[in-house]
Amino acid sequence: MSNEQLADLTQPQRDRLAFVELRVRFIGEIRRQDLVTRFGIQSAAASRDLALYKELAPGNIDYDPKGKSYVLGPDYRPVFDFPPERVLSWLTQGFGDGEPMRLKAWVASESPSRLTHPDLDVLASVTRAIHQECPLGIEYHSISSGRTEREIVPFALIDNGLRWHVRAFDRKSQEFRDFVITRVKRPVLMRDADVQPHERSDQDIQWTRIVELEMVPHPDQPRPEITEMDYGMVRGSLRMKLRAATAGYILRQWSVDCSPDHSMRGYEFRLWLKDHLALYGVKNAVLAPGYKVPNGINCDVKNGGY
Repeated sequence: MSNEQLADLTQPQRDRLAFVELRVRFIGEIRRQDLVTRFGIQSAAASRDLALYKELAPGNIDYDPKGKSYVLGPDYRPVFDFPPERVLSWLTQGFGDGEPMRLKAWVASESPSRLTHPDLDVLASVTRAIHQECPLGIEYHSISSGRTEREIVPFALIDNGLRWHVRAFDRKSQEFRDFVITRVKRPVLMRDADVQPHERSDQDIQWTRIVELEMVPHPDQPRPEITEMDYGMVRGSLRMKLRAATAGYILRQWSVDCSPDHSMRGYEFRLWLKDHLALYGVKNAVLAPGYKVPNGINCDVKNGGY
């Protein structure tokens, strides 16, 4: 599809075609009803959009009569140049799925930029595997093991504040682990392979376990009332419920002092975890600032990128 062909379309048409591409590339399929629901158009109009996309981008989508849906074609080539931030916003928050373009800001603003972005082709394979509930063959590069060939069963994306991970069952180690997406190479969907019951997310104890954490102003920092204002505390504390699989990342991102005696020093430590024993059994608690692993407890973190 050329820029001239796109320019001949109306903006609503381009937005709908962009949505078709997003769904097919990152979810693996799209139905007419998806367009009808998203854009409030008639079924006939949705059929015309799908036919138009197929005409303008031959090989990108094929009709699957068995599933009564359009699926990713064997000769897929992206038409729209989506920024990774928008793709991840769409995948995780469900918005921003129109044609990629620079949106006019209502007020001037600035936010920190990420230093790394996942390759969108790799990300697309990961998210299709998640949506279609099938294993994924990957080449993975880790600091400890170097390059390895693995089969994983992915089921969720995790943003740790610095980079994106995929939570998955790792058939090599027979454990649930986090894999840094930028370290995944040559992903291949294993559509004909079965997923075993013990490989599903409901068997991931760290994922299904919810930990309740209470954070208070750091006892060694001045002006605790300012910290209470900054974090919207109620009666001097902030209570959060987090998945055990994400707790260590979040506590690290927020610079929460998790030492039992609030011994961490530095202005960045505005918060203190009131009861460090709340992290008992949380494997990635070792990532939390100041956290000390109780004797005899294995809290090793595999493939978390640290």
